[in-house]
Amino acid sequence: MGETSKPYGIIAEFETAAAIMHAAEKVRDSGFRKWDVFTPFPVHGMDRAMGLKNSKVGWFSFIGGATGYTSGMLMIWYLNAVDYAIPIGGKPMFSPHGAFPPSYELTILLGAFGAIFGMLFLNRLPKLHHPLLKHERFKLATHDRFFVVIETGDPKFSETETRALLESAGSKHIELVED
Repeated sequence: MGETSKPYGIIAEFETAAAIMHAAEKVRDSGFRKWDVFTPFPVHGMDRAMGLKNSKVGWFSFIGGATGYTSGMLMIWYLNAVDYAIPIGGKPMFSPHGAFPPSYELTILLGAFGAIFGMLFLNRLPKLHHPLLKHERFKLATHDRFFVVIETGDPKFSETETRALLESAGSKHIELVED
């Protein structure tokens, strides 16, 4: 039995960073939501051209860091004041000064874990398959070509209108990518 594949999206190739920037602005202004840009190097201003907001990874890192600091302080307090209290010379059972180094280290550790796992979660990684990896010309995205991919799952997607939009943006090579 033959396997039928469904279309994933339309890929358009551009030759310069300025061309991809112009194309990203046109796609953004057209109201598309499920699309991405692939470049061989970072292009300054691309986030703004795509209309992207600030990343939420910082919140994951902050929550991880706050959890690390709080758990470090609570752990030292519990161990010194409750579980194994040793009264020595009238000193307090708990002092935040002595608990700061382990709390600081837990802040860094859990903040880093928050950033890593937050990034993986927000990017829906790991992905073991992506349709663009089968596309032969997409390999040039790591060398010298720039690509815009608009997914068929976008509510505004229409093959003819999307193709016309990408042609008007200056793409000379536009193809349908199969899943």
